[in-house]
Amino acid sequence: MSLKQNIEEIVEKHLPDASHFVVDVTVKEASGKQKVIILIDADEGLNIDACAKVSRAVGEELEAKDILEEAYVLEVSSPGLDFPLTSRRQYQKNIGRNIKVTLENGGEQEGELTSVEPLHVVLKTKKKEKGKKAVEEEVQLAFDQIKKSIVLVSFK
Repeated sequence: MSLKQNIEEIVEKHLPDASHFVVDVTVKEASGKQKVIILIDADEGLNIDACAKVSRAVGEELEAKDILEEAYVLEVSSPGLDFPLTSRRQYQKNIGRNIKVTLENGGEQEGELTSVEPLHVVLKTKKKEKGKKAVEEEVQLAFDQIKKSIVLVSFK
């Protein structure tokens, strides 16, 4: 089992409840120390108390099991808006928001995420033809065609 998988399993054990989930675990070198970055999220939003609890519990277990041999920095947070959506749960959480999807073939789609199905997502997009009013249409995008998806921030 890799170090990343080992840490992911530890994090899973210390999540506050089933509505919380692991988004990503990264271990990298930073200023001569290892940096462990843990991104977690929750179906109904994440608060700082949950991050603090997970950080304390994971830190204690990493120390007790001596998983990281050298000094390290542990960072637990939620993924920022610029972090791509990586799991169905993240897509589910963002239904009703506008997202930008980059496809494996290089194409892009923007629109409102309306549903998440087992094999694809559905976006409501606006198609504008010259001289005509924009028409809304639904587009299905298979997960295996999606390279990257990010939530678009609206300041309206």
